Amino acid sequence: MLSTSRRPRSLAVLTSGGDAAGMNAAVRAVVRTGLDAGLAVFAVYEGFQGLVDGGPAIRRVGSGDVGGILHQGGTVLGTARCEDFRARDGRKQAARNLAELGVDALVVIGGDGSLTGANIFREEWPDLLAELVEAGEIEQATADAHRRLTLVGMVGSIDNDMFGTDMTIGADTALHRITEAIDAIHSTASSHQRSFVIEVMGRNCGYLALMSALASGANFVLIPESPPDTDEWEESMCRALEAGREIGRRSNIVIVAEGARDLHGNPITAQHVKDVLEERLGEDTRVTSLGHVQRGGAPSAFDRYLSTVLGYAAVQQLLTAPDNEPQLIGLRGHHIINSPLMDCVAKTHSVADIIAAREYETAMEMRGGSFRDSFRMIRTMVRAQPHATPPGQRRLRLAVLHAGGPAPGMNTAVRVAARVGLDLGHTVLAVRNGFEGLADGDHEELDWMSVTGWVSRGGAELGTSRHLPTDDDIDAITSRIEEDRIDGILMIGGWAGYEAASRLRAAVADHPSLNIPIVCLPASINNDLPGSELSVGSDTALNSIVRDVDKIKQSAVASRRSFVVEVMGHDCGYLALMSGLATGAERVYLPEEGISLADLQTDVHALTDGFAHGKRLGLVIRSEHADSVYSTGFIKALFEREGGDLFDVREAILGHVQQGGDPSPFDRIQATRLSDAAMRHLIDQGLEDDSESAFVGLHRGKIRFTPLAEFPKLVEADARRPREQQWLDLRPLAAVMARPIPAPA
Repeated sequence: MLSTSRRPRSLAVLTSGGDAAGMNAAVRAVVRTGLDAGLAVFAVYEGFQGLVDGGPAIRRVGSGDVGGILHQGGTVLGTARCEDFRARDGRKQAARNLAELGVDALVVIGGDGSLTGANIFREEWPDLLAELVEAGEIEQATADAHRRLTLVGMVGSIDNDMFGTDMTIGADTALHRITEAIDAIHSTASSHQRSFVIEVMGRNCGYLALMSALASGANFVLIPESPPDTDEWEESMCRALEAGREIGRRSNIVIVAEGARDLHGNPITAQHVKDVLEERLGEDTRVTSLGHVQRGGAPSAFDRYLSTVLGYAAVQQLLTAPDNEPQLIGLRGHHIINSPLMDCVAKTHSVADIIAAREYETAMEMRGGSFRDSFRMIRTMVRAQPHATPPGQRRLRLAVLHAGGPAPGMNTAVRVAARVGLDLGHTVLAVRNGFEGLADGDHEELDWMSVTGWVSRGGAELGTSRHLPTDDDIDAITSRIEEDRIDGILMIGGWAGYEAASRLRAAVADHPSLNIPIVCLPASINNDLPGSELSVGSDTALNSIVRDVDKIKQSAVASRRSFVVEVMGHDCGYLALMSGLATGAERVYLPEEGISLADLQTDVHALTDGFAHGKRLGLVIRSEHADSVYSTGFIKALFEREGGDLFDVREAILGHVQQGGDPSPFDRIQATRLSDAAMRHLIDQGLEDDSESAFVGLHRGKIRFTPLAEFPKLVEADARRPREQQWLDLRPLAAVMARPIPAPA
């Protein structure tokens, strides 16, 4: 009797359901991880239809077959509805096709319907093979060799509506498309003082509507999980928008999820909202339905990263636990998790049922804490005026400033800090040019409209400085705090800001007036700050790098060329490694590892051997401080000398463009979450007799505060980076993705 517990020798991968940007990156990761593990890997074309059709629709693939697809939108494997697979006879044919090829492990990238269909196929597999043997269509030995079908799923869906993962493949790219469109609409809406109603996808999930409202500064949002809390919602919406007009707002943006409904479950359409605004307010109103542009285009940097790590983890799951019940591979915070597949599908379906039953509080609870917090935040951000300060409440004076290098998302964070502070009844002071400006008294009081439009604006409107306070500066800052009665400081910035705040805190013994709470919010493209897995600005910088490298790769392919690309990061290699994963670089040089002569010899040999066997493109990414001797220019010259006539070499130093541009949706949302939490924490500490300074950050997707006094212990003594960097765990994955693997026989 053959054992049914064994490591699979081959696998097949398919995409199904609606296409989602990032599916190709997931396919690439599955194929290359499988090949690296010694498996035979098959690609199934046209989804489940390909399983049924067999023949050329199921092809054995090699590493080169998935080269050049990382940056492509949609799915190169295709996807199609398959009525044949819904019937048992169709599934029997699919089982025969896989068994004859020796495939007994399946990786499916799709939505809940696709994953449910795949699980039915898995459950029926033993019986299907038995029927095929009985009918004489396969040999008993074939059935014995493949007694079970191992299944792993990944979710490809722009709606981000699946339990078992914080983010689904394609959702971040869709959010990019929506936010870019709304940013563009804002300008024409403001020019004409128009109202726009934007319809976005989301039949039973308001994620895209809610997050795009946060990221774009929309003025009203309607989602399926939380309808307006009154039957008079139309009047309530009109009052809110009219109040904005009265204080000088030139545009109104209302975002409607396609599944939005009222308290009684009746649909709320974009056209209905338009009609209400025109009839009740006399607004010149337009409707824009973004439709399928939300699905299309090249995947964002995050979707490329997400798809790659999920695809890698999916194959690891097949190899290490082939006998487990089917698993869904997902993301929690920035950590890979696996969950029972059908439990996740059942919970996903239950939310739709709960919404249909109008149990909206339960639906919001099931979406999770960050979803609820985002909905609470948007209700504050869309107000035309802050709440009135309760009589007798102590009114704090809170300063907001930047320090360190500029990072996209800084303005977003200031906007949120100002409005949260004002809404809670306090005074918010905008300090210009960092701690130097604080010493000079260069600040002004913000009102509600001071930060209008800042949500999408790149750069730092308050200015920033890398200057570290000297003893004289500390004396001046102490005097200013006393004179201007400052009760707390929110520092939104990078390494220099953390060091400056730490110095002020250390000076409290000699300057008692400095004993006020300071909260540091991480805003640095380098992602080099302790206490947070991600810094505001790093996602925007990563997307900037990816866009530039995509163009560089097109140039290189056309002329048999290798590029050495230098990215920023100072002493932290985050941008280098992550951009290497997102662009398909063959080698990444990090300051955490350095560069040796042996490394360069190995890489030169790999490049020359590759180009000698038909390779047309080479890509190496070097972090700016990877090595003090082996510079980007040195590596370029070395590769060019050794490449001879096989290929030429160019260097590309991307420079400060990485710090520029409007913040990505991810950075806008993260800046909003962190700034809201930081300002509330600062206020709580400011009202305490014995306050504590801290820095805020994300850990496994949750916001936490770390005492500022711990800063020196959490960073390396001789480098600008934290002692612990979770992203370094991705180095083996990057090596697998870049490793040349021979084509299958």
